[in-house]
Amino acid sequence: MANTSAAAPRRFQLPSFGVQVAIGMAAGLALGLAARAIGSDGEAANGLAQTLQTIGQIFVQLLKVLVPPLVFTAIVASIAALRDLNNAARLVVRTLLWFAITAAIAVAIGITLGLVLQPGHHSAVAATAAAAPSGTGSWLDFLKGLVPANFLGLAASTRLAEGGAVTGLSFNVLQIIVLAVAIGAAAVRAGEAGHRFLDFNASALAVFRLLLRWVIRLTPIGTAALIGDAVVRYGWESLAALGTYAGAVYLGLALVLLVVYPALLAAHGLSPLRFFASAWPAIQLGFVSRSSVGTLPVTEDVTERALGVPRAYAAFAVPLGATTKMDGCAAIYPAISAIFVAQFYGIPLGIEHYALIAFVSVLGSAATAGLTGATVMLTLTLSTLGLPLDGVGLLLAIDPILDMGRTATNVAGQMLVPVIVAKREGLLDETRFRAGARETVHEARGEPALA
Repeated sequence: MANTSAAAPRRFQLPSFGVQVAIGMAAGLALGLAARAIGSDGEAANGLAQTLQTIGQIFVQLLKVLVPPLVFTAIVASIAALRDLNNAARLVVRTLLWFAITAAIAVAIGITLGLVLQPGHHSAVAATAAAAPSGTGSWLDFLKGLVPANFLGLAASTRLAEGGAVTGLSFNVLQIIVLAVAIGAAAVRAGEAGHRFLDFNASALAVFRLLLRWVIRLTPIGTAALIGDAVVRYGWESLAALGTYAGAVYLGLALVLLVVYPALLAAHGLSPLRFFASAWPAIQLGFVSRSSVGTLPVTEDVTERALGVPRAYAAFAVPLGATTKMDGCAAIYPAISAIFVAQFYGIPLGIEHYALIAFVSVLGSAATAGLTGATVMLTLTLSTLGLPLDGVGLLLAIDPILDMGRTATNVAGQMLVPVIVAKREGLLDETRFRAGARETVHEARGEPALA
């Protein structure tokens, strides 16, 4: 008898999330090139360029708006969870130690590349292009940044623009971390009332994580817009004028990301390929968003769910790393850039200056938290060395292009250190690490392996 039952229609399935993001990057490149070919409409950008810029800004804003509540609730939850770990103090010390070790390796690579490639002697940019930076970093900024100015860690800045003054609001993430640590510790010691607060905090954290997953689903669209906008605004002309310098920075980032990190993983008996396969969602989001803090929730979830780091420890180490663990912005970049500025202006540097660069890079990366990222770290380095701050203006034209690679390296390091420390302390779930992102809870539900 013939089989009369109709075959069940095949359900359409989207490509994997990584493929979607790759498609978005390719589409963004094509759209950016198309927008540049169209050109500008008088003084205004063309419609395609404006659309790319607007969509990219909206995507980044959606990520950033979730950062303050996510950082606060995650760290409060981590302080509470550390009660269950007998070696909490030891984990904190080991984490900070490995932050310093990897930063020292990165800055050594940056100094070496600066001396070997001599980017300041091969620059096609004119000295007249230099302009003093609008803001500078200092050790005093760092110390003041540790003390919360208000309960929300909120800061306001006013600048003069055409037509009057413009005031903007921003969150100082370092202050939010300090507040969260203090409040979490107080809640732990407050007894029953503190327990009720911690239960509410855990519920709030779950809500914000769900909001993040909804935003992360927009990553392919956001990626296309951000890549396209970068191509429209900067193109390849700016990069060509500082080609040796940009090449030195990206070579340093590649050495840290693809040589140093795999070597450290292999030395601890962990597969570098498995690490990068699992960590890739957070790394690629950091690349396109250019924000370690904006990528923080994804970084934390990948570290825990795909790399096997215990939740209690990951919730502490990853947020801390998002503000203080920056091998790209605070080690490779300022080292090469400081040497570039010295070579460009013909200022000789001695052994003591290179030692000072290493010192500032290892201990001063927290000065970037809540301020203006790598530019603050660079001005801090130049100020400490007594080099002309006008040199920063030479590098600002291509900073967004460099920032993509810097942030991707930062994010990878923020996952690497918790994995290494957890492995050394016998806390790493190696079964989950070997399984990788394929076995995460969200993939089991058919969701992107990002959170």
